Amino acid sequence: MKNHLILLLLGASTLVPVSFAQTPATPAAAPAATWTVTPTFVSQYMFRGTRLGGASFQPTVEYATGPLTLGLWSNAPLSAKVPGQSDPELDPYAAYTIDLAKDLTLQPGAILYTYPSAEKNNGFYKTTFEPSLALNYTMGGVKLTPKVYRDVVLEQTLWELNVAFAVPMKEIGSELDFVGSYGTFKATSALENTNPHMKNWGDYWLAGVSLPFQINKESKVTIGWSYTEGGQNFLKQGSAPKVENGAAAGRGVFSLSYAITF
Repeated sequence: MKNHLILLLLGASTLVPVSFAQTPATPAAAPAATWTVTPTFVSQYMFRGTRLGGASFQPTVEYATGPLTLGLWSNAPLSAKVPGQSDPELDPYAAYTIDLAKDLTLQPGAILYTYPSAEKNNGFYKTTFEPSLALNYTMGGVKLTPKVYRDVVLEQTLWELNVAFAVPMKEIGSELDFVGSYGTFKATSALENTNPHMKNWGDYWLAGVSLPFQINKESKVTIGWSYTEGGQNFLKQGSAPKVENGAAAGRGVFSLSYAITF
């Protein structure tokens, strides 16, 4: 029953620092288009409470213009590789931000998870597609983001609540960016080439902090640490008994990234 292969699920999650600026007294000019390149190293590849690998290199290229964001996130495992799965992983994504009211936005988006080396005979999908819809609300410097995802290949619905806030560190000209999330999901077609389908469900949580250092106007270095854990994560095929997913685990993750914008 390929239970160990459920390290499969989808793509990628990294700790993203969030800053909250005060609303300007006068309307801001329309933002220019920007490119941001962010090579990142992580000590563990954890995604939604599931361990997908060990130390990994995760570069991102992102283009932003006005409310539109387009990007490509990728993963190249450096240790504890899963043969025939995420080596490499290439995930193009898009999001569009719609202003609803002061401090309130709606953000539809989508991610195409791709695994060029995935082996279908071992239960891995080569691609899955996941549209999403998020509501962002900022209150007193705290950003709350409830979000729903629907992977049309895994037939998976996932609900997630995120919170983020920043604590100024004026002494060193930086800030501490705190993030937290909790999610729960259920997939009815979690593995490729299984009959009857393999179901997978569970929940997860994450808490983390990062510290950015601005090098100049265009670039910064960010160090971060987070702890994430998956729970009540089970697999079930047909009428067979459910089996606990051994890849769902609790791990601390160290991250180091360099971002340059032009």
